[in-house]
Amino acid sequence: MTIQWFPGHMAKARREVTEKLKLVDIIFELVDARLPLSSRNPMIDEVVGQKIRLLILNKADMADDHQTKKWLKYFDERGHKAVAINSFDSKGLQQVIKAAKELLEEKWERMRSRGIKPRAIRAMIVGIPNVGKSTLINRLAKKNLAKTGNTPGVTKAQQWIKVEKELELLDTPGILWPKFEDQSVGYKLALTGAIKDTITNMEDLAVYGLRFLAEHYPKRMEDRYQLTAVDDDLVKTFDHIGKLRRTFSTGGEIDYDQVAELIVRDIRGENLGKLTFDFVEESEKQDVQ
Repeated sequence: MTIQWFPGHMAKARREVTEKLKLVDIIFELVDARLPLSSRNPMIDEVVGQKIRLLILNKADMADDHQTKKWLKYFDERGHKAVAINSFDSKGLQQVIKAAKELLEEKWERMRSRGIKPRAIRAMIVGIPNVGKSTLINRLAKKNLAKTGNTPGVTKAQQWIKVEKELELLDTPGILWPKFEDQSVGYKLALTGAIKDTITNMEDLAVYGLRFLAEHYPKRMEDRYQLTAVDDDLVKTFDHIGKLRRTFSTGGEIDYDQVAELIVRDIRGENLGKLTFDFVEESEKQDVQ
């Protein structure tokens, strides 16, 4: 399955982000804690350049806690300030403001030395679709000011939002990159809902999800589907899950579309527990290579 997606509004968003950079003090780069590397848009580095940046691992409540701790250490060792939060129920939000102040302290000190009183922090939120940018803004502002939704592409334009006296936020539409060089990145993004289901093959996605579980979370797959491995004959695996979960068509046959949707829904809905799809060890191995 080859996933390519670069709607016109995303190209426009990239231009607007570049134009507005000079207005902000800091970039809040929001990523999905379940895939801290795969949900980082490589174009963001190119667009924001040397601007001070805070990496925010959102949806930490859905990610494997042990892996999240490893990722925070990984980024810290590479000089990237990172915090893990769950914007949906406001867990960890104060970490965001505290970390932003720490990163900007040197700049504020220079302003104070010139007799300039530091103002509210101006931050731009960037990230791919469906990582929770609008939810984070609404929780910080304690109002429903930014549009939210559980499908990618809800925010279509930039908007400034005040958060009390400390912070001013510039929301931006999610930006995906034109083509995934590593197709596993596309699968991971699709599996967590960052890419619209209408442009993905659900059966391919379900198979990728099962193979991922077999490799990284075999006990959970066994508990959920009574499977210890994914058969090379995928029909056998789908038949097994279909009979177990009774996904039959009107003619009494296994409905493979239903089976595929069920597997993807199980993964997204945490029916298999907290999952992380990027692993520090794999990333470090690639760094060495």
